[in-house]
Amino acid sequence: MVVFCLFIISKSGGLIYNREFHAGMSKLTSNDYLMLAGSFHGMHAITKQLCPVPPTPVTPLSVAGAPAPSPFIGRPSGLEVLESSHFRMQCFQTLTGIKFLLFTEPQQPNVDVMIRRIYELYADYVMKNPFYTVEMPIRCEKFDRGLDGFVKVRS
Repeated sequence: MVVFCLFIISKSGGLIYNREFHAGMSKLTSNDYLMLAGSFHGMHAITKQLCPVPPTPVTPLSVAGAPAPSPFIGRPSGLEVLESSHFRMQCFQTLTGIKFLLFTEPQQPNVDVMIRRIYELYADYVMKNPFYTVEMPIRCEKFDRGLDGFVKVRS
């Protein structure tokens, strides 16, 4: 199975990281990558608004003794998976609004598990780096090496 590339998009829609792992995708310019990230950010926001309102889930009794609605369960999430005959794009959005886009073959199993592991690598190597500024492009060799080790084992 093949992992083609990874994009990390900031909460404001800027591309802060992109990496190709396999030469299966068409070559794009850096401007094309930026436009793709911004376009996906907009589509994600629109699809989040288009989600039908689910019934309010009820959690165990609140302090007053009445059922309290949960603010987290049933939240609209926006576009999560886009699949074609040639690739599959999986999106994972963190609670802080960072989006991870992973492009794989359509038959790739456990993509959601892979993308969460990539998020763990991001948290360990990027967010714990004292020299990294949030929302800025990611330039971290340990993160790159961790991704290489994780993705190449899977490919």
